[in-house]
Amino acid sequence: MRLLDGLEVVNRDKRLRVARAILYLAQGVFGDCDNEGDVLHWSRHNCFLLYQLGTFTAFLELLNMEIDNSQACSSALRKPAISLADSTELRVLLSVMYLMVENIRVEQETDAPEWKTCRETFRMELSFPVHTEEPFAMLLFTMVTKFCSGHAPHFPMRKVLLLLWKVLLFTLGGFEALQELKVQKREELGLPPLPEDSIQVMRSMRAASPPTCSIELGEQQQQKRGGHRSRRPLVKQDSLDIYNERDPFKNEEGGVDEEENDDVDSGLEGELDLMERDAVIPAAPAQRLPIERVSFPKGLPWAPKVRQKDIEHFLEASRNKFIGFTLGQDTETLIGLPRPIHESVKTLKQHKYVSISDIQIKNEEELEKCPMSLGEEEVQETPCEVLYRAMLYNLPQYMIALLKILLAAAPTSKAKTDSINILADVLPEEMPITVLQSMKLGIDVNRHKEIIVKSISALLLLLLKHFKLNHIYQFEYVSQHLVFANCIPLILKFFNQNIMSYITAKNSISVLDYPHCTVCDLPELTAESLEAGDNNQFCWRNLFSCINLLRILNKLTKWKHSRTMMLVVFKSAPILKRALKVKQAMMQLYVLKLLKIQTKYLGRQWRKSNMKTMSAIYQKVRHRMNDDWAYGNDIDARPWDFQAEECTLRANIEAFNSRRYDKPQDSEFAPVDNCLQSVLGQRLELPKDFHYSYELWLEREVFSQPIRWEELLHYQ
Repeated sequence: MRLLDGLEVVNRDKRLRVARAILYLAQGVFGDCDNEGDVLHWSRHNCFLLYQLGTFTAFLELLNMEIDNSQACSSALRKPAISLADSTELRVLLSVMYLMVENIRVEQETDAPEWKTCRETFRMELSFPVHTEEPFAMLLFTMVTKFCSGHAPHFPMRKVLLLLWKVLLFTLGGFEALQELKVQKREELGLPPLPEDSIQVMRSMRAASPPTCSIELGEQQQQKRGGHRSRRPLVKQDSLDIYNERDPFKNEEGGVDEEENDDVDSGLEGELDLMERDAVIPAAPAQRLPIERVSFPKGLPWAPKVRQKDIEHFLEASRNKFIGFTLGQDTETLIGLPRPIHESVKTLKQHKYVSISDIQIKNEEELEKCPMSLGEEEVQETPCEVLYRAMLYNLPQYMIALLKILLAAAPTSKAKTDSINILADVLPEEMPITVLQSMKLGIDVNRHKEIIVKSISALLLLLLKHFKLNHIYQFEYVSQHLVFANCIPLILKFFNQNIMSYITAKNSISVLDYPHCTVCDLPELTAESLEAGDNNQFCWRNLFSCINLLRILNKLTKWKHSRTMMLVVFKSAPILKRALKVKQAMMQLYVLKLLKIQTKYLGRQWRKSNMKTMSAIYQKVRHRMNDDWAYGNDIDARPWDFQAEECTLRANIEAFNSRRYDKPQDSEFAPVDNCLQSVLGQRLELPKDFHYSYELWLEREVFSQPIRWEELLHYQ
């Protein structure tokens, strides 16, 4: 408590010393701990204690003061180069707040009941405007836009974005909480349950062997002609490692090098029957149990889905062919159609999937048609709804600011004079003078950029998924502004690099990681040890970022023909195909989804030379019945008025936003009091001298004015 009192002193240096002392407590008083477990235990314990004492509120007030500190902003603007020293106070405040949010957010089985109560109270404080007029996340969004506009170049963006991501994760909920919300909402709307749990299906999927590029295929065939494998005939290659006995991830201890494995697997593209393959490829080692060979998953991983629109298109085509006329949206009348069509319609209806979005769009259309009879919509006050309402009017600026920072942090972006400086909270005051210091700074800069990409990609995906569940037009509003801000070419530019080297990058110094560096004796760092890096095979941070960006791209382009054509125009197919080299099932799934939606536009030759990729799409991506994605003769593949599609969507979004969030008092739909007694009973404020001229006013305004009934009847 004495420390908290010290935060209210006028002297800036004293306040900073007290804030640093509280940061030491939040970090787990590592000076008194013997091992990493103790540091983490006391960090968690102290964060709950600090919250109970009201530390977060005190730090929130200090953060507001620092944001509004015009002196710090003007001094940063005058400096030619901004360094760590310009944001010391902000970094201390944000670090304490981040530690508190992260420690309180994570649930553990051993948590005491009062801690669980604290967690819920804290979540409510962050979600709803209790102490301020808007949620806490809005303050952080304001910091992001202020930084990007150039008014506050000293803001530590990495810490701001990390805290913003964790606050959204805490208040809105992660992907598992989202799945539970989705199930609950479907029950409330009376919809059938989901055909499967997508998270569980994803966890059980296996990675496919990457497709071989034509250049690599030619090189490998030349090696085989001159090498010891020249006697082996060319074989077809299966698309999945479910049937691949030489998967390096399946038997990592065997010491098989990935490049050797690719040599063994390479061959003509296509599919291979299990019996054929056993005759060509040598048998697996004897110690492997035969059960592993027969424990393949049965069938495809995803249940097929059918939209109402698909059934209507199928019946329209069938009626035109067999009867010669159509019945519009009628999907029940099957008179005059042959028996196989009846069976087809029955099968389609069995797999019909009605999404929450379909119900929301239908309700919105009804509310637009009948605003008077249906009355005002009841909107549930959820954290997501509160956040959207707060973000609504400045949402385009928020999206542009996030994408600007993402562009500056992308490894493929070139340094430009007009780009924003995101290195303000990583560059020291004095630049390094030795090789070791330069290497360490280089690793820090790369790590700094990777963390920024990770946090932006994660928070954008969280926003898109939660807004989509809350209301489809909220999701579409965010999506459209991301598309207008060139998010699609930006993500494709991000992937237009050597993605394998990005995912296997080692931009971290493990001995300096917290809390290891606080309790262990640090070895002497040398240029060789820095260059060697750690022993991790992958950088999970970068893999996480790549998957998030692919998911965002999927969200933006799904069922949008104009945006799918953007993927084709920007030549995304070879970029995405290179990303398939990463042998991680979830990442491959989202790459294959993006390839699937544009396959019909890529031409016959592309499909012919990428049969392995086509086969992987068939086996991994969900099937939509009647979707001729592989052939290009679908009704949706016809030339499309893309501008009209986006304009219609924009009009629907604007109608939704104005209906739900704009409440003008003089609206033509405002209720009118028609009761004579209540109207006459209202007290009106009249001028003091009105009773002197009352009779004159009555004569002029009432008796002498003829009532024109025809005008009253024709009034619109």
